[in-house]
Amino acid sequence: MDDTTIWIVIVAMAIASFLLRFSFLGLIGDRGMPDWLLRHLRYTAVAILPAMVTPLLIWPSDPEAAPVPERLAIAIATFAVGYLSKNVFAAMGVAVAAMVLTYWV
Repeated sequence: MDDTTIWIVIVAMAIASFLLRFSFLGLIGDRGMPDWLLRHLRYTAVAILPAMVTPLLIWPSDPEAAPVPERLAIAIATFAVGYLSKNVFAAMGVAVAAMVLTYWV
C-alpha cells in the first residue's frame, strides 16, 4: 500500500469514529434515553475486554500453533476472579500477576 491509501483509510476511520460518537453525544446527549437502552449500554464496556482477548486465546498469531495452555489458564483465573468479586480491577490484577508468574518465574 502506498502512503496516500493509508492516509485515506486513517482519515475515513477518524470521520466514522467521530460520527458514531457524535450521534450519541451531540444529537441525543441532552435528552433522556429509555431504560431498556440504558440497561443494554451499561454492558458495552464489559464486553470490550473479552472481545479483544478471546481471539488471542483461540487463534494464536502463528496459524499452525495450538492455543497456549498458559494463556487459557490465565483467562480462566481472570474470569473466575472477575465473576466472583464483580471487580474489574481485581480481575486485571490477577491477570497481570498470573502472567508474571507464568512467563517470568
